[in-house]
Amino acid sequence: MEKYEDARDKAARNIKIADHMLTQTYPLVNDPKILVSVIENIFLALTNSMASLLYFEKACKNIPPFHDNFESKYNMFKMKLVDKHGIGRDYIRFIEDMRDIVVAHKKSPTEFSRKGSFVICSESYNLKALAPNEMRTFISKAKSFNDEINKIIKQGESRNMVIIEGDKA
Repeated sequence: MEKYEDARDKAARNIKIADHMLTQTYPLVNDPKILVSVIENIFLALTNSMASLLYFEKACKNIPPFHDNFESKYNMFKMKLVDKHGIGRDYIRFIEDMRDIVVAHKKSPTEFSRKGSFVICSESYNLKALAPNEMRTFISKAKSFNDEINKIIKQGESRNMVIIEGDKA
């Protein structure tokens, strides 16, 4: 299995996990802390979708090598692939927002549940509330990003198959 196929499978799995946690686990347990895990899985899905396209483009020798960390992948994705494939800038902002929430959670000195939401409090007392309805929107957007990336890869695979078969003749 190619590295990009593995990343694509991981992205789909992360979306399913986030969706299951929100639609099945959260109503059953009714613990807002689960929303943090939902966000983390959404962020992992976005990261793996992005990595899938990066690994595909690298395999096709369309982009230079990059380090295997989020910042390097994100910068390469933003600089080399977003305009090339016509990926919406709203997805870039969405990835940044999800990263910011995950980082805020990790750095947060105080967190608490309130009225079905999970509130993350920064050291400067900026609050970010995670609510179930917002999570549904995030999952939906992550699914559409993943679908768009998969569509781009599928088109690239079919183009590369024509080139490979043409080389054999």
